[in-house]
Amino acid sequence: MIRLALLRHGHTAWNREGRLQGRSDIPLDDDARTELGALSLPKGWHAADLVSSPLTRAVQTATLVAGHAPRIEPSLIEMNWGTFEGQHGAELAKDPASGFRHIEDWGWDYCPPGGEPPSALRDRLIPWARDLERDTVAICHIGTMRVLLALATGWQFEGPAPFRIKRNRLFILHIDGDTLTLAPDVERLERR
Repeated sequence: MIRLALLRHGHTAWNREGRLQGRSDIPLDDDARTELGALSLPKGWHAADLVSSPLTRAVQTATLVAGHAPRIEPSLIEMNWGTFEGQHGAELAKDPASGFRHIEDWGWDYCPPGGEPPSALRDRLIPWARDLERDTVAICHIGTMRVLLALATGWQFEGPAPFRIKRNRLFILHIDGDTLTLAPDVERLERR
């Protein structure tokens, strides 16, 4: 059995403004760099492989909390939000003509205009996770994490998610062949 720890990147200016980032390469903001610089991976994860989405905010987070650069893993890149990128989700939700949906109404095949559906992330993440050879810490994005956690819990992007993704916490998946299961407890990043 392989353990996969998922960590969401730190805050960016767009996160704080409520903008959809997707593939837009927005770096961490100054507050996030300061906060993450004071944190580290829990002791049991220092020897694990460290991988990251290619987007700057994930690479910066990985480097700050692990103390070294990660290996870049293209499969971990965030969902493509297409024409919604850079826009405010709350404003899109007010406009019925926008095509925007709340996550509870997505299903696996919801696709933002010009973007990609969660099923596309699923199709690239399953082979990547299946090929892991040792315990791994993956620094990625909320969309990437939602797909992996959905696979581990059976959630179908319909109705409320059975998990809540918070920052500075490792969400642990156990991988046994093609089976993903979510560990009952999350692990917090530790103070240096």
